[in-house]
Amino acid sequence: MPDLTELLERGYLIVPAFLDAGLVQELQLAIDLRDSRGEFRAAAVGAGVARTVRPSVRGDRIQWLDRPQGPAESQLLERLETLRLALNEQGGLGVFDLECHYAMYPPGARYARHLDRSAAGAERIVSVVLYLNPQWQDSDGGQLRLYSNPVVEVAPCGGTLVLFMSESLEHEVLETRAERRSLTGWYRRRARQLNG
Repeated sequence: MPDLTELLERGYLIVPAFLDAGLVQELQLAIDLRDSRGEFRAAAVGAGVARTVRPSVRGDRIQWLDRPQGPAESQLLERLETLRLALNEQGGLGVFDLECHYAMYPPGARYARHLDRSAAGAERIVSVVLYLNPQWQDSDGGQLRLYSNPVVEVAPCGGTLVLFMSESLEHEVLETRAERRSLTGWYRRRARQLNG
């Protein structure tokens, strides 16, 4: 497991090769299978009655990963559970679960600058992005831009993990010129912990 000191001190952490190439490839196949079954839907922005699909703001398609289908997804979720425990042990964050989905950005898609935490999603404490693109090139675009000081851009190379604090770090996905795949999620606290 990575040392989480940088996440806790500066608000983000980038971990190259969090997953090996073999598992990234197996997860690519899992995504292909889910996509062939029509499981992906256009992603929306906003919450409640204001929730709407706005491709000019967010152009990806998503599939929530509620239960693993196959050994690759089981292994992925086990690694992310170990990371959750480390967040609590090293940072005392009190996160109790992970909600996550696959995200597929077609060429030309982007996600405008935003925060992952709002009044409607106040349980979100740490955002997690795990890239599943085995052959990514710089010319493919699709970088994650983190509005830290200084601004940081992360190429979506297969196996790379990015963690950042949900309430404080604005970010965006720059326009991609190749299909871009990731797992995106949030380690969450129980709502009652935020008020007590």
